[in-house]
Amino acid sequence: MFINQEAFLVFILRVILGILFFFQGYDKIFRVKISGVIEFFHLEMQRHKVPSFVLIFAAYFTSMVEFVGGGLLILGIFKSWAYYLLGLDLILVCGAFSMMKPMWDMNMVFPRLVILAILLYLPASWDLFSLDLWIFGK
Repeated sequence: MFINQEAFLVFILRVILGILFFFQGYDKIFRVKISGVIEFFHLEMQRHKVPSFVLIFAAYFTSMVEFVGGGLLILGIFKSWAYYLLGLDLILVCGAFSMMKPMWDMNMVFPRLVILAILLYLPASWDLFSLDLWIFGK
C-alpha cells in the first residue's frame, strides 16, 4: 500500500502547526489566563502609549485564535480560515514583541511562520487527510 507523499507531507505539517498553536492558546487561556497575558504586556504597551482596549482585544484575539485555530488545523476543518487568522495572530505577536524588545528571540514565532508559509504555498488539493474533504468534498 502506497500513501500519497504530498498528502502525507501536508497532513504532518498541518497537524504539527495545529498542535503548536493549540497548546499555546490552551496555555494562555487555561494556565496563564488571559488576565496574565494582559498583565505581562501591560507596562510595556503603556510605555508605548498603546491604549488598554487594544491590548485587551489583542490578548483575547490571539489566545482564542491560537486555541481554536490550532484545533481546527488538527481536525482539518475550515483550514483556510484558520491559516489566515493564525497569520494575523503572528503579525500581532511580532508587533507586540518588537515593541517590547526590537531584537527579540524569534524561536517561538519563526517555526510557526515557516510551517504556515509552506502550507499556504502548497496546493490545497494535496490536503487529502482532513475533515474538510470528507464533509464538504473540497
